[in-house]
Amino acid sequence: MTRRLLVTGGAGFIGSAHVRALLGPTGPRDVAVTVLDALTYAGSTARLDAVHGDPRLTFVHGDVCDARLVDRLAAGHDEIVHFAAESHVDRSIESGAAFARTNILGTQTLLDAALRHGVRTFVQISTDEVYGDLPTGAATEESPLSPNSPYAASKAAADHLALAHHRTHGLDVRVTRCSNNFGPYQHPEKLIPRFLAALLGGGTVPVYGDGLQIRDWLHVDDHVRGIELVRTAGRPGRTYNIGGGTSLTNLDLTGRLLALCGAGPDRIRHVSDRKGHDRRYAVDHSRISEELGYRPSGDFERRLAETARWYREHEEWWAPLHAAA
Repeated sequence: MTRRLLVTGGAGFIGSAHVRALLGPTGPRDVAVTVLDALTYAGSTARLDAVHGDPRLTFVHGDVCDARLVDRLAAGHDEIVHFAAESHVDRSIESGAAFARTNILGTQTLLDAALRHGVRTFVQISTDEVYGDLPTGAATEESPLSPNSPYAASKAAADHLALAHHRTHGLDVRVTRCSNNFGPYQHPEKLIPRFLAALLGGGTVPVYGDGLQIRDWLHVDDHVRGIELVRTAGRPGRTYNIGGGTSLTNLDLTGRLLALCGAGPDRIRHVSDRKGHDRRYAVDHSRISEELGYRPSGDFERRLAETARWYREHEEWWAPLHAAA
């Protein structure tokens, strides 16, 4: 029997990688996928070109806050994988309204429809940023949520809403929280593609403050594998951290990007630090490893080099976005 999946935000960076994996040669054969995407500045149907002709794919241009549309789509689907979100911290600092609307109201709209139509599984895609700044140690799924940016606060609220629908209504909700993603097709407002675009164009890279903020880096393909494990084998009402296992300061990461582009430290430009900038994120992903067998693929240096090569070879894709960012 074919499982009908509604993937929100499926033309975004991570959502599209999930769709390509589902419909690719090694993906499950018993799924049909509907992508719902508003095609904001961060969405692009070009990310779905590899699976464009697959008869199992349907694309719907629409907003997760459109209750009528969401209700109609939920009625025809067995599972929802919810990626759709405003996700750039800097933009949330400038104005949090769109983040509250899409990330909170949009999630509630989907949850309401899922309940009405008996959707079997609802996978809520979240972020390690909900745990906030961690001077030491690593956040487990039981750690308190302490978000510090409007973006992170909106995602924490969405997580609470989703899990409350499991507790109150018995909806099969599964939450994933990932560390910093990287890979092909990422919008050049995010650190790695932004720095690659600047370096490949002969410019400088803006490093916030002293550059010693620490992040864990996760290739998008590993993230998608983790999501699929949670979707297919996770436990209802359960949260799963998905980490990459490579923690670096922003300066360390910048040094690697400079080397990959044949550039020196003179291309670094220190700028004023971001408001409320969290110093360190870290997640413990032992739960998904022990329960579901997840392991990051490793070899961060190779995956970063592959990513740099992709951006070098696909300037026609990212250059217009970088110019507008």
